[in-house]
Amino acid sequence: MDRTPPGAAVRAQGFGVKGPRGWVFDGVDIDAPSGSLIAVEGPSGSGRTCLLLALTGRMRPGAGSAEIGGLALPRRMAAVRQFAALAHVPGVAELEPALTVAEHLRERALLQRRFSGSPRELLRPRTERKAAARARIDAALAAAGLELSALPKGERTAARDLERLQALRLSLALALIGAPRLIAVDDLDLKLSDAERAEAWGLLRSLAGAGTTVLAVCSQAPTDAVVVRTGERDGREDRVEQETEEVAADALA
Repeated sequence: MDRTPPGAAVRAQGFGVKGPRGWVFDGVDIDAPSGSLIAVEGPSGSGRTCLLLALTGRMRPGAGSAEIGGLALPRRMAAVRQFAALAHVPGVAELEPALTVAEHLRERALLQRRFSGSPRELLRPRTERKAAARARIDAALAAAGLELSALPKGERTAARDLERLQALRLSLALALIGAPRLIAVDDLDLKLSDAERAEAWGLLRSLAGAGTTVLAVCSQAPTDAVVVRTGERDGREDRVEQETEEVAADALA
């Protein structure tokens, strides 16, 4: 029986985040059903990353209303964080350059078992636990389209030696190990060629098509996504970056 949880519907009305220096973004409306591909489009400095963090329960909103998977924000922020995974958000969720691909995968599987598994799971024989962890890793790699044999040193390849798309696939695989209902990724199309950008969006479409809701920050959204636009560049870049830095420590906790 398929035990994959359904994706989380994302709904918001008049949604906004206000920091010490003023509004980071406000007036955002979203109505995206489960399994949607949601693209947050806007220029750098327009609050895109803060919106991503707010919708995944990692930044407290200051205006409007939102429900993620039926859970209201900000009251259920902690519960939303349990099923909303960050695949790549600079300063909050990033690959460790010196660690190998295998080390990243083993660490994430260990954390998933320790903090998200049931007590009964911890009582299973060690061989069974290892086999289950391997199965989760293999399924996540397949869904993210990351072939270890194609990497320069296989699973011993350091994260710093991965190409941009390979790093994206690894980040998504790490998030998928926890079987999230919502996956968020920042700066999806940064420094990608047109062909690479098309490949990246194709990957996210496949994840959404499999049932997981996907939220991606980008500079240019595809026409088939649920598009959410943040404000035009208005001199807020320094303030928005500061707001994101201030929330990073809490988001990693």
